[in-house]
This record gives sequence, C-alpha cells and structure tokens, in this order.
Amino acid sequence: MSLSIEKGKEVIRIEAEAVAALESKLNHGFEAAVELISQCSGRVVVTGMGKSGLIARKIVATMNSTGTAAIFLHPSDAVHGDLGMVRKEDVVICISKSGDTQEIRQLLPMFRRIGVKVIAMVGAITSHLATQSDIVLDISVKEEACPHDLAPTASTTATLVMGDALAIALLHKRGFTREEFAMFHPGGNLGKRLLLRVEEMMVLGQNVPVVREDVPLSEAIVEMTSKRLGATCVVNAEGCLQGIVTDGDLRRLLQRTKDISHVKAIDAMTKNPKAIRKDLLAATALEEMESFSITQLIVVDENHRPVGMIHLHDLVKAGLGNDSVG
Repeated sequence: MSLSIEKGKEVIRIEAEAVAALESKLNHGFEAAVELISQCSGRVVVTGMGKSGLIARKIVATMNSTGTAAIFLHPSDAVHGDLGMVRKEDVVICISKSGDTQEIRQLLPMFRRIGVKVIAMVGAITSHLATQSDIVLDISVKEEACPHDLAPTASTTATLVMGDALAIALLHKRGFTREEFAMFHPGGNLGKRLLLRVEEMMVLGQNVPVVREDVPLSEAIVEMTSKRLGATCVVNAEGCLQGIVTDGDLRRLLQRTKDISHVKAIDAMTKNPKAIRKDLLAATALEEMESFSITQLIVVDENHRPVGMIHLHDLVKAGLGNDSVG
C-alpha cells in the first residue's frame, strides 16, 4: 500500500471515529436545542469564524432547505453593523472549536443585550463560549486528522454532522414533508417530480392533433404530420375521445395492406387509449408512459374530450426521467 493511500485511510478513520463519538454526546442539551429552535418565531442566526464560519454556512443552507429559516452572520461584520439583523425572537448558534475566539467574545455580550438565546456548538465545554451560552452542544474530538493536530479536519466534520443532526431532528419535529421540500427546490429533480403538473407540460389548443373517426386515414396522417407529435386523437361527433392513431398503428396497418385509400381513422385507431387529467403530476404521466411503453398521453377533461397531449420527450427534457421507451 502506498504512503498516500495509507495516510488517506488514516484521515478517513480519524474523522469517522470523531463522527461516531458524537452519538454519545447527544443528551438533554440537544433535545433542548431542538425544542428552542422549533418554538422560535424568528430565524436561526448561525455564526463562526474561519473554518467554523464555512461550516456555519453549510448548516444554514441545510436548515433553509428543510424548513428552518436561517441566516449566516459573520462575527467581524456583526460588530461593524450586521448585528442589526439579529432580533430578540431569533435563536443564535455560535460555532467555535476553542470557544474563546476574540470575535465571539465580543459578540456574546451583544447577544445578551438583544435578549436572544444562544446555542453553543463548541469543542471545549468549559470555555468562555460554553459558560456564557444557554445551551451547549459538545463537538469536541479526540484528535484532528492533521498530523500536527492543528488544521481543523475531524472537528469541522463533527460540527457539520452535528448541524445535520439538528436540522433533521427539526424536520421531523415539524413534520416537514416531501412536498414542502420540493417547494424549496423547484429547480431540482425532486421539485419537478412533486410540483410539475400535466397542464404545464402538455400541448393544448390548436396544437392538439384531433380528427373525427369517420374521416379518411389520409386526413389523419396529414393531422399527425402537421402537429408533429407522432399521433392524433380520434373523436366522435360529440368530440369525445374514441381512440388514437400513432406512427406505430400506421406501420402495422401498412404491413397488412398497401391500399389505404378506403381506410378511415376509426379502422386504424387503437381504441380506448390511455388518457390522463391535466391536474395530475407530470411524473404520473411519465410513469404511465413507461409502464405501457408509449410515448404520448392524451389529456382529457371531465367529459372525456381531448384538451391536450403530453409527449415523453418533453418530460425527459424537463428532467423528470430517462427516455427509456421508443
């Protein structure tokens, strides 16, 4: 084994042990922190210097995406005006390995004057920060992965995991749902799957290919060609859906006969085609298409009249899935 691989494995082992050790440190203080934040009518203000500040930003991002409103406050900027963003109804989380940085020391009396509650994520539970905080979360580690035990490595990993534990415990306490998560992630695949509706993806109006069942097949072919969806709806005199003619239907028909001059749309169509309502999720439409190996779904109203058509390729292009059927 090379020295590089050996050292890499050692770092992973040290950091894994630091994370594993956190489990035994979750006590009534952690429960109190979750309760305090869950009852907070303001925001969670997370602050920390240096590497702790970078971890604080990640914790803020995780909280915001899981339903807990949070902001990052840089300690240096705070004492030069940004402290004005903190309100009495907020909760502050101070992150520090030593618990004794000058910037955090300056901030603590200011937080007291505002009247805000302070949660310490600290690596030294007898430090100034720990003794001046309302709740203490112990993020101490046995050793850093740095060979000189100096560069924050295991300690920042442990802090990040503690922040994740706090965010997810809050998620469960509030009953935060997948749908709420999707609301905060509309650009992601999950957001699209849980939010995007059929009516937002379907072709509608004059762009929907539709023919009467008694028209010659040649008219149906012209309709399919002009609307470029690879199919056309077939309706009766009342406009209700009776069938669909697809490119596949035409190929199968031409295998049986070369003369289609007397064939009508009703003779070539597939009866009782799969259809969907416009208020359903686009992801549901995709599942239907993949389940039945089809590339189009007709969108119908409450009277079973075609009001739109949705194509597999458009759903795939929107990021809902993989183009797995032809």
